[in-house]
Amino acid sequence: MLDGNHAFLLRHPIRLAAARAAGHSKAEPRPRNAFSSKRPPPSRQTPRPPAPKGNPSARNTAARPSPGASPPRVKAPVPPPTTLPAQPGRWLWTCRAGFESHLFEELAWAGATPRMLGEVLVESETRPAEPPVFARTGIRVLTSLPSGQDLDQTARALAERILDALPQGMLVLQSFTPDSPAGNRLADEADALLEAARARLPADRLLEETWRAREAGATLVELCVAPGVVMMGEVPAREALSLSPGGRQRMRRGADSPSRAAMKLEEALVNLPFEPGRGEVCVDLGAAPGGWTQRLVARGARVIAVDPAKLMPELAHHPRVEHVQESAFAYTPEEPVDWLCCDMAWRPLEVAQLLAKWGRRDWATHLVANIKLPMKDKNPLLLRVRHILTEEGGWQGLTMRQLYHDRDEVTVTAHRGQ
Repeated sequence: MLDGNHAFLLRHPIRLAAARAAGHSKAEPRPRNAFSSKRPPPSRQTPRPPAPKGNPSARNTAARPSPGASPPRVKAPVPPPTTLPAQPGRWLWTCRAGFESHLFEELAWAGATPRMLGEVLVESETRPAEPPVFARTGIRVLTSLPSGQDLDQTARALAERILDALPQGMLVLQSFTPDSPAGNRLADEADALLEAARARLPADRLLEETWRAREAGATLVELCVAPGVVMMGEVPAREALSLSPGGRQRMRRGADSPSRAAMKLEEALVNLPFEPGRGEVCVDLGAAPGGWTQRLVARGARVIAVDPAKLMPELAHHPRVEHVQESAFAYTPEEPVDWLCCDMAWRPLEVAQLLAKWGRRDWATHLVANIKLPMKDKNPLLLRVRHILTEEGGWQGLTMRQLYHDRDEVTVTAHRGQ
């Protein structure tokens, strides 16, 4: 969401320079905000689980360059017009259309030996220690079959391969098509193949409630129906990047939502082990018109919405919303808060420095932010953003993902302390 004051400053370079200089001066004392009185401790401080160690054999100690440097650039091949079959034992990744080259470069930097399969589909020899930023989902390939064959024959072959590779445990079986015009035309075929394969598996092994897959220790099995080929792979649900088919985690946009921005926050919170709860205090930087603030209030949180621009009327007069009409770069909280949320259309490195300041000064416990990436060379910049947030800001447990509802941007989550 564009900070109105900064949109003005972008058109006035001299005032922009003055504003930046002023932003580093000591802020004048302000009256205590409506939420700075004594408040209960955070209601949902669930301990964060330890970060997964990943595949030791795929760990690449050279994947993270020193500050200010990045690995040699990798030129990705153009996706072939006909989808290539993934090789069993390798990893199949999906991404947003047009971002194949960024995902390919990430995997190459991690030493995972990528191969371009087709639109939005990239294969790698190994799974990187850290999840690729531009991957929506990743599965270990079990088999690849040519499409267009008899439905029953294909479904039988897939079911037999599942039972052979995964003889025990609960299963979540899904199908998806590549998120491209050619792939989306195969949606009916994918649905039919899914139902035919399910009918050939033991009913007592199929978990219907996908949202329970992680706690149930289930295995996620996905059928990818692409032009010319059907690929199938698996991943333990606890290690899956997403529990939605192909990583296409569609969130519902409320009728009263001012923009699609709210869906980005919803998707980010779904992937966290906890979320803002009743009584917790959140700061929403660059809040106007109020998409993120609206969703935070709906969860029972109290929100300090920071933006010179106006909020939507229902939020401007909400008892749990305090609207601070000043620049996000000049704002200083009266006391530490539970959550820092930020979705500003602003220069990514300057936003990263702002978020790092909040971490360095222990102004917030949890972070959810959106970093805009309008530039062509996205991966080198993301390395710098990561360094700023972790090394300069002290944010821990950092995740960086291009979620389904993200466009030229990525979503970052992190926390401070235990």
